[in-house]
Amino acid sequence: MIETLHQYATVDGHRIFYREAGLRDAPTVVLLHGFPTGSRMFRRLIPELADRFHVIAPDHVGFGHSDIPSVDEFPYTFDALTDVTERFLAQLGITSYAIYVQDYGAPLGWRLALRNPTAITAVITQNGNAYEDGFVADFWEPVWAYANDPGPETEQGVRGALSLEAVRWQYLHGVDRPELVDPDTWTSDYRDISRPGNDLAQLSLFRDYATNPPLYPRLHEYFRENRVPLLAIWGAEDLIFGPDGARAFARDLPDAEIHLVSGGGHFLLESHLETAAGHIRDFLTRSLSPARA
Repeated sequence: MIETLHQYATVDGHRIFYREAGLRDAPTVVLLHGFPTGSRMFRRLIPELADRFHVIAPDHVGFGHSDIPSVDEFPYTFDALTDVTERFLAQLGITSYAIYVQDYGAPLGWRLALRNPTAITAVITQNGNAYEDGFVADFWEPVWAYANDPGPETEQGVRGALSLEAVRWQYLHGVDRPELVDPDTWTSDYRDISRPGNDLAQLSLFRDYATNPPLYPRLHEYFRENRVPLLAIWGAEDLIFGPDGARAFARDLPDAEIHLVSGGGHFLLESHLETAAGHIRDFLTRSLSPARA
C-alpha cells in the first residue's frame, strides 16, 4: 500500500502544506495545482505514480491548507507564488524534477523552467496553457477586462468566479459522467476561497494573469532549445482552456505527446483518472530514464 504523507514546511515565514509519497531516491515529480483547488486535486493520482516516482504536491500560498496571508502581507502574483515554490523545492533538496501543471500551476511551472531550464526533466500539462491558442473567449474576456482596467465594474465580471455555482461549474462542465465527480471537491474549494480576505488574494491573481501570455515567446524558445519531453493531456470539453491549447505544443515540440480525452473537462482527474494515469505513467517511465532523471 502506498503511503501519502501530509506535511508542512515554512518558507519565507509562510507555512506551506504538501503531500509527499514514494521513495526519495526515485525521480521526482512535482504536481502544481490550479484554481480554485489545492493539492487535493492529486489525491488519487499520487498513489498511481508513487510506486515508481517520488511525488511532491504543495498547496500554493492562499490555497488549500497553506497559509493565507493578507494582500498587505503577501504580493499575490504568479512571480511571488513561483518564488515560494522555488524556495520550497530548494529547502527539500529537490534540484531535478518533472512537473505536472494544471490551470494556475502552468504559469508557475513555466516560470520555474525559465529560471532554471536544466532542472526540468519532463513536463506534463493537463489543461494548462502555454500559447494564446485555447483561451475560451467567453471565460477569459472578463478576466482580461479586469486586468486591463481594474475597478468596481470590471471586478463584478470576475467576482462571480468565486461563487459556489461557478466552482461547481469548473468541475462538471463538459464531463460525460458527472456522477463520478465527488461533490466534496467543489464544496471544499468554495470553503477555502471563502475564508476571510481570500477574495482579495484571488482578485489579485485574476489581475496578474495578464502577465503570463507575455512570457510565452520565451517559453517557446525554451521548448525549441531544450526539447524537454512533454505530454499534453487534456479534457477535450474544457470551456476554460480549449483543446487548441493542447495542440499548440506541437508547434515548438514536434515530439510532444498530445492526448485529448473525450468527455473530460477542466479537472480531468476527477472523471477520467484511469485514462490520464495510464498516459502519465507511461510517459514518465519512458521520459525519466537514468540519463534524464
